[in-house]
Order: sequence, then C-alpha cells, then structure tokens
Amino acid sequence: MCDAKARPDMQPVYPKAGSYPDFADLVDDSRAQVDRRVFIDRAIYEAELRQIFGRAWLFLAHESQIPNPGDFVRTYMGEDDVIVVRQRNGRIGAYLNSCPHRGNRVCMVDSGKKARGFICNYHGWSFGIDGRLNGTDGKVYDKDPGFQKSEIGLTPVAQVASYKGLVFGTFDPEAPSLEDYFGPFTWYLDVMLDNDEGGTEFIGGCVKSTVECNWKFPAENFVGDILHAFWTHQSGAEAILGGAVDLGSRYDERAFQASVYGHGIETNLDKVGNTRTLGFPELNDYVLGRYEAVKARLGEVRARMVGAVSSCTVFPNFSFLPGQATFRVWHPKGPDRIDLYTWTLVNKNMPERIKELYRKGTMITFSPGGVFEMDDGENWEYCTKANQGWVTRHQKLHYGLGQDSGWAESSLPGHIHHGSLNDANQRQFYKRWAEFMRFDSWGDLQRAETAPPAKPLPQAAE
Repeated sequence: MCDAKARPDMQPVYPKAGSYPDFADLVDDSRAQVDRRVFIDRAIYEAELRQIFGRAWLFLAHESQIPNPGDFVRTYMGEDDVIVVRQRNGRIGAYLNSCPHRGNRVCMVDSGKKARGFICNYHGWSFGIDGRLNGTDGKVYDKDPGFQKSEIGLTPVAQVASYKGLVFGTFDPEAPSLEDYFGPFTWYLDVMLDNDEGGTEFIGGCVKSTVECNWKFPAENFVGDILHAFWTHQSGAEAILGGAVDLGSRYDERAFQASVYGHGIETNLDKVGNTRTLGFPELNDYVLGRYEAVKARLGEVRARMVGAVSSCTVFPNFSFLPGQATFRVWHPKGPDRIDLYTWTLVNKNMPERIKELYRKGTMITFSPGGVFEMDDGENWEYCTKANQGWVTRHQKLHYGLGQDSGWAESSLPGHIHHGSLNDANQRQFYKRWAEFMRFDSWGDLQRAETAPPAKPLPQAAE
C-alpha cells in the first residue's frame, strides 16, 4: 500500500534577508569612495534583489491610474512582475503576475479597466481581482480529491500602502509602515504631492524605454547631482531656450541637499529654474502666480522648490523632478540594464492647458526622444561599460565633494548639507545601500547612520 501523499503547501513564501558584509564594505564612507564592482558584479546584483528589492518599499502606481474596481496596471518590483489592481471594496492589492501552476503570466497587457479577473493562457486557470483561484479549464483539477482550490491563488505582495496618491508595496511582511520608511522625508515629498488641496494625478500614460546601465547610476544622479547639468545639459538647455544658459549664475546661497534613510533631494530654491527648461513661458508664469498660495500652505522654502532646479530619489529606485513634473522608476533588469518608466504628474486642479504644457514638456526633456534624456542615458551607459574592464573595475570611484558642507544648525528635516554642489546625497545613498547589504533586521536598518537626526518638522510658515 502506498503512503498517503501530503498536499502541496501553497502558502506565500517571502524570502528572508541575509547579510553581505563583504559587499557592504565596498562602500567606504570614511574615504568617500565606492568600489566599481557594485555596478557590474552579478553576485552583488543578485544580493540587491534579495536585500533591497526583496524588502524595501517600492513604487507601484498612482491611484489616479486605477480609480475603479477592476482597474489594474502591471509593473515590476525588482525583477518580479506584479499586477496592481483596485479591489471591489476600494482598496488596492498587488499580486505576483505568475500562475502557481506552471508559472506563466496571467496578465499580458500593461493596464486595463474594470477587469473581472485574470486567466492563464497555458492551462486556463482563472483568478479573481482579489488573487483567488476561481476555476480551471474543464474542471479537470476540481475532480482530483487532493486539489483544494481555496488553498491556491496568486501570491500577494506582503504590504501595500499609499501616500497622498502614490502607491507602494513591499515583499517583506516585517517591513515598517510606509510612512516610517519615509520618515520625515515626507516633508519634501509634499512639495510635489501636497502643494494644492486638490491632490495630484498622472496624465498622458507611461513612457517606457530601455537603458543599458546599472540602476544605481540614474538613482544617484537624481538624488543630488546638479553639477552634471552645467556640462551635460548645457547644449540641450540652449536649444530649448534659444541662447546661452549660465546655470551657475542662478545658484542660490540658500541651496541645500537633504537626506533621510538614503532618500535624497537637492534644490537651489530658484522658483522656476527647472520649469523654465521646459520651454513654455506660460508655465513659469503659472508657477510664480501660485507662489503666495503655496507659501501659505507649505512655507517659503517648499514654495520656492515647486518649480526650482531640484531633483529627488526615494531609495532605492523612484525619482522625480519637481520643476519638470516628471516621475520615473529605474527597474533593474540585470547589473547592466534598466527599464525606465516615466510619467507626468500634475495637480488635479490645474487648468487643462497647463497640464498639457507639462505633458509636452516631459516629452521634450525627459522622454526617449528628449534632449536631456539622451544626454543622461549615454553617460550612464558609458559609465557601466567602462567599469567592466578587468583593471578598471579595481579602481575606486571618488564621491568626496563637499565633505565639510554639513549644516548641523539647519532646522530642515534630515541630514542637511549647505549648497547643492556636492556629493553629500550620493554618499548618503550609498551608505544606505551598504546598510541594506549589512543588516538583516529592520530594527538595525531604522537605527543606522542614515536615520534622520531627531528634530521637529518645520511649521508651514518657516
């Protein structure tokens, strides 16, 4: 007599973090150096998928993309394909886009409206928008006494949460709340997300492209590298604006960089610096015309940031430019490739003409055919390829600009460095990367050196 067979255990599996101290040591904060191997080594990349993308909060969607039950978008968390879908109760769920039978995708399209479910085209297994298995083709499996439909479904993302319209997810059931993950960095996120009482929305769809670079190069560029714009983007700015542009003359002495848990923003407080590069004077007038209202809502510092020369990265791979209204995710596809997803984010209450100008501005500047996108992508690709050389990879990279720029007396949230022309935020970004490599517990991560100094948030009227 054969022994009875146990039914397959189909409970979700969320892999635990490990510890990679040797990889963490590749970031030498005391010398402001980063080992080039972090950009090209396959083993390090696989560790990133586990340590960072397997447990960090990652951007999924904007709520405006999925307003109704059954509305969905496909995206990625690391290299994991996921479906983000509005539930019938109004909440948002996210699930691995992989059938638990043979692993095929159950959704092949990028987005959809009012879906009733998802069907695997391999064997006909069908799933509800809540991830539950509803049925199988021909009910063959249903006739098997060992088959328990209620025990099988799409693997849910462990936690899903929203912050003022932006939806994030994490595969780690033990991760802190989304707001704890942000910490006081929400004060800076509100420059884009809360400068108007009507909230925000994505317009114009998602623009997708591929860049043959390591995901950290664009992430660190947006976390605080205005310095490159004076050289890399000069010709593009001249082409859009019709003449020479001396960006250095617009440098504001109140400029600063701020970092919290590796999330970083830099800005020079010039009000319309980045908005100006979109090439539509009407947008400059619009931002300046709202200045007093935004100042009353968010205070002077953040009111000056709305259209300014500034950039931001939410660790690890979600970035935006407030003045140019572009939001983007750098999806890793190996140590030397990313898929870039780009959206235009605007206030819902904006006049339709202003929304359209921002959308066109995104296409002109930061789209696959945009003048600045081509500048940046070429540089990131060359950086990645050059670092692959056998001798080259053993040389250290220099991140030492502005090591003495700390602004301890500042009341602004986070680690503050005076002036935007330094490598301070990049150093904080890689320090956070090393913390994720080194620590396997969130307690250690949240108490690490990149944690924000304890101080009260500034009031609206700074």
